[in-house]
Amino acid sequence: MLKLSLKQGQYVNIGDDIRVVYVGGSGGQGRLMIDAPKEVPIVRSSIEENPERRKDTYYPEKKISAKAQKEIERILWNERHQGDTAK
Repeated sequence: MLKLSLKQGQYVNIGDDIRVVYVGGSGGQGRLMIDAPKEVPIVRSSIEENPERRKDTYYPEKKISAKAQKEIERILWNERHQGDTAK
């Protein structure tokens, strides 16, 4: 784990496409802006008093298959183009 101290406006790049910017804060709270691709899951967590409800690890949902993705694209294409012919 890496612990950093940042001043307002400073940022940390994670890989080539994720940037975390410290935008300020006061007391025990800080504010961050996270710029990442939509497919990158970002989860906010806090300390959970009930250990049965606590999730120590986050597992993103499995991606859909290429076949399912093509089918979704076909459906969306048909929806858009059927709307064009109805005008």
